Amino acid sequence: MLVRWAALGAGVVAGCAYVLATDPTTPGGLVCPSKWVGLCCPGCGGLRMVYSLLHGRVLDAVHYNAVTLLVLPLFVWAAVQWARGRALTWPRWGPPVLMGVLAAWFVARNLPFEPFSRWYV
Repeated sequence: MLVRWAALGAGVVAGCAYVLATDPTTPGGLVCPSKWVGLCCPGCGGLRMVYSLLHGRVLDAVHYNAVTLLVLPLFVWAAVQWARGRALTWPRWGPPVLMGVLAAWFVARNLPFEPFSRWYV
């Protein structure tokens, strides 16, 4: 179990270091393949959201990807469950609700009129 905690910690530190070193808020960084067709996927803006959180700019993080910010505690819970060697247990309704939220977010942030066009990043 100690190896899992070490792997989790190393992954978090390495991921945060990468995001801090590359500054995804500046042009010229990684581009999501969905941008090639002019759409924002549900995860678009996630790196910029993490970068903003690491710098304490919560409102910028909300702007870049509000849904991923809200789902972040779920990711943390899943990582901790994995590190503890426990199986991930979901309520039966959990995956369909999560998929529905992500699908609604995908559609809403790609609508070409206000107020939805503000969510396109």
